[in-house]
Amino acid sequence: MAFETTAFSCYPLTLLVTILALMFVDGFLACIAFTQLTRIHLRNQQVGWTRQKVLHLVIGSSNLGYFIYFISTLIATCEEWPCWSHACGFILMALPNILFLAAFLLLLSFWVDLCHQANDEEEDDEENSTQQALLDNVKSKPGSSNSRRRCRCCPLQGIHVGSRQKFVIVVVVLIFILMMSFAMIIWIGAGKNPIDSSIVAEVYVDFFAATVLLLGGALGCYGLLLFFKLRKVRSETASSEMWKVAGLAVVSVICFSSSALVAFLTDIPLSYQWNVKKLNGVKALVLLILYYFIGSSVPSAFVLWIMRELPPPVIVSRQEQSRVITFIRRNTPTSMDHPQYWATTTSLKNQVSKASPI
Repeated sequence: MAFETTAFSCYPLTLLVTILALMFVDGFLACIAFTQLTRIHLRNQQVGWTRQKVLHLVIGSSNLGYFIYFISTLIATCEEWPCWSHACGFILMALPNILFLAAFLLLLSFWVDLCHQANDEEEDDEENSTQQALLDNVKSKPGSSNSRRRCRCCPLQGIHVGSRQKFVIVVVVLIFILMMSFAMIIWIGAGKNPIDSSIVAEVYVDFFAATVLLLGGALGCYGLLLFFKLRKVRSETASSEMWKVAGLAVVSVICFSSSALVAFLTDIPLSYQWNVKKLNGVKALVLLILYYFIGSSVPSAFVLWIMRELPPPVIVSRQEQSRVITFIRRNTPTSMDHPQYWATTTSLKNQVSKASPI
């Protein structure tokens, strides 16, 4: 209790426990995501960036952003930072939301890719969707060791991104630019002018909530479509993936709808602007849990759970350098007297073949 009275004495006990619990959950999910990302990368470094790696990176960064936001909220409120209720708090609130949106937009783009594949490729690609490469390194010419070394030293050089993933990147960048524009307007509104910073922040929150609601609906529709496509594939792997897709679609629709409704009907996303006394109460605590835990932590945890299996290791088969010495001899009697008819030929073979990843 001494920690509470000295560091965060401005917070009621129930509110402090709720924020600490949300902070612990997000920090725990970030540690899981980054740990799993490291394990996956060490297991198959030759593959490059895959869907599994990218999703772990973005989800881990999003939860780390929420963790930083919650701990900054505790410190800034008690220390009474002057900029916290304006641009600083708004930026730290909006950044993890954008990363969270980016993760599920990428997931939606992967589902769209699978749903629009040719019928003769569905059976192979759908069963191995989590290991399929998102960013493929440009293949170097045979015998070009310099290009291979360059790709190992700089894995992001010469990568290829799918068309739908490019669209996702453009959308995320535009939302980030829009967020920074709103933050600048909020910062200007902190001075003596007719701009109301709280109304500007509410407009952004409503826009973002509408985007999340549309994303949840899209994940539900494409999840249902992919579910019926996977039902046609007769294999144990397809059956397992089918229920994972269905579960993730249902979780996305429920969680995204609940968080969007909280954002539309309440001011919970703008809690950094509130007085601490205004946040005190059972209703505010339930809405905080509904918006942050149900709206973001549960979908992130579900994605990490369905991607918990490590990909199979990439087997690199090397055929060692060999020397073949062939002796050719003439069967004429003169060959015994003229040793110059003996000829020696040497052939060197040095081939390195890599097994293609699943």
